[in-house]
Amino acid sequence: MMRGTNNLIGAVNFITFLASIPILGGGIWLSSRANSTECLRFLQWPIIIIGICIMVISLMGFVGACYRQTWLLQLYLFVMFLVIAALIGFIVFAFAVTDRGHGQVVINRAFLEYQLSDYSGWLKDRVSNPHQWSKISSCLRDAHVCSGMRRTIRDPATGMVLPEFADMFYHRQLSPIESGCCKPPTSCGYAYLNETLWNPSTSMLLNDNDCIQWSNDQRQLCYRCDSCKAGLLATLRHSWRKVSIINIAILIILVVVYVVACAAFRNNKRMDNDEAYGEARMTKSRPSRFQF
Repeated sequence: MMRGTNNLIGAVNFITFLASIPILGGGIWLSSRANSTECLRFLQWPIIIIGICIMVISLMGFVGACYRQTWLLQLYLFVMFLVIAALIGFIVFAFAVTDRGHGQVVINRAFLEYQLSDYSGWLKDRVSNPHQWSKISSCLRDAHVCSGMRRTIRDPATGMVLPEFADMFYHRQLSPIESGCCKPPTSCGYAYLNETLWNPSTSMLLNDNDCIQWSNDQRQLCYRCDSCKAGLLATLRHSWRKVSIINIAILIILVVVYVVACAAFRNNKRMDNDEAYGEARMTKSRPSRFQF
C-alpha cells in the first residue's frame, strides 16, 4: 500500500513534467523570434515561468515519492499548497473582473455591437489605459485581424469578382473584435462599400467620438475607437471565462494529487520511523563485546 501510493504520485508528477516541456519550449520559441510583435514578447515570459514552475514542482514530487525523500515531499507539499491557493485566487479574480459586459443587438444586423460603457472594473481600466492600448492596437494591426473579413462574389452576368453586397454583410456573424475594430459603429450611419471601406453620410453622428475616429486607412480603421476596446473586452471576457472553467478542472486534479501526495508523505514518515525504531531495537539487543 505504501509503495503503491508513492508510485502513483511519482507517475502523476512524471506526466506533468513531460507536459511542462512543450510549454517551456513554446515560451523559448517566442523569445527567439526576431520579428515577434509586442504581443508575443509580452506573452513569452509568463509562458516560460509557468513551464519552469510546473517542471520544478513535478521533479520535486517525482523524486520525493519514488526515492522516499521525505524532506523533498514536504517542500513539494508546501509549494503545491501555494499553487492551489494562487489558482483559487486567480479563478475568483477572473470571474470578478469579467462579471459585466455584453454585446448589444441591432435591428437588421446578425452581428452584435459593443460599447465601452457596458464594461467596468479593473479589466476595463487596464485596456483603456492609453499606454497599454497603444501596445494592444499595435498587436491587432500586426495580426491583421480585419483581413479575414473580406469576402467576394462572382457576378453571373459579367463574371467579375465583386465585394459581397451590404445585405449579405449585415447578416454575417462577426467576432467582437471584427465588429468593434474593423467597421464603424452602425449608429454612425456610414454607407457600406465593402467590409473595411465605408463612406460617411449626412446623418453621421458628429457627437460620437467613434464616428470621428473611423478611418478608411487600412492601418487605422477603428483601432482608436472605444468600440474596438469594448470588442477586445468582450473577447477577453469570453476567453477568461473559458480559461476559468479549465482552471477549475485543473484545480480539482491538483487537489486530488495533493491529497495523494499527503498520503505518500505520511507513508514515508511512517516508514522512516519504523526503520529508525527497528535499528534502535537491533542496537539495543546486540550483545556487547565487553560483557563477561
